[in-house]
Amino acid sequence: MGLHGVKAVFFDLDNTLIDTAAAGRRAIEEVISALQSKHHYGEGEARAICDKVQAKLLKECHDPAKMCITDLRISHWEEAIQETIGGEANRDLAAECYYLWKTTRLQHLTLAEDTRAMLTELRKGLRLLLLTNGERQTQREKIEACACQPYFDAIVVGGEQKEEKPAASIFHYCCDLLGVQPAECVMVGDSLDTDIQGGLNAGLKATVWLNKAMTAPVDTSPVPHYIISSVLDLPEVLQKMEHNINAKLETDHMASSDE
Repeated sequence: MGLHGVKAVFFDLDNTLIDTAAAGRRAIEEVISALQSKHHYGEGEARAICDKVQAKLLKECHDPAKMCITDLRISHWEEAIQETIGGEANRDLAAECYYLWKTTRLQHLTLAEDTRAMLTELRKGLRLLLLTNGERQTQREKIEACACQPYFDAIVVGGEQKEEKPAASIFHYCCDLLGVQPAECVMVGDSLDTDIQGGLNAGLKATVWLNKAMTAPVDTSPVPHYIISSVLDLPEVLQKMEHNINAKLETDHMASSDE
């Protein structure tokens, strides 16, 4: 599929191409089960520990110059256990929980067969780039786990760059990597704040918001150019864009002929 005006598509990774949220839920249940069966915690205590860890992950501030991500995340588990149970800090148990959570989550990160087929088809006529925010090691492990490298011309991880999405600079860096202009690119992602706002900040041709629940956004901005409920709906959107571009070219041509 070669499109007039569109030469490249940038894809977000987490909860766009792979279901990171579902994999995370599976991982948490695995840890809860282990805390109960192996360490004899009550279900309420086990869930409280995991809830605290998830809250810490959401607020996580990581400075790679000060601490590696593994140590930081083991500390989340250590603090959560101590806050829930009290007593002495238990680094060994915290490390066990962290590695079980991490390994289980990575095992469940898969690039679905129909998504692979769509990417293969799109790449026949377009350049594809994976653009993901997040800490370098964590994101590279996810990319490795879902084996998505062969489907992309380039992969850019926010944690390896000076700025992450929604900064325009990272989008312009992606354009330079592929040798395209921002006005020739489309951004696809599930986050209005990073993917859509970033695409708008960078002046991309179009932004496509993946809204699986098809819920109305709480905030009215930013406004995506297109909304889809499944990433598999993207080819249809690109065809619609091509149709609109062709129609405009025809109108412009007729208008110039009339002059």
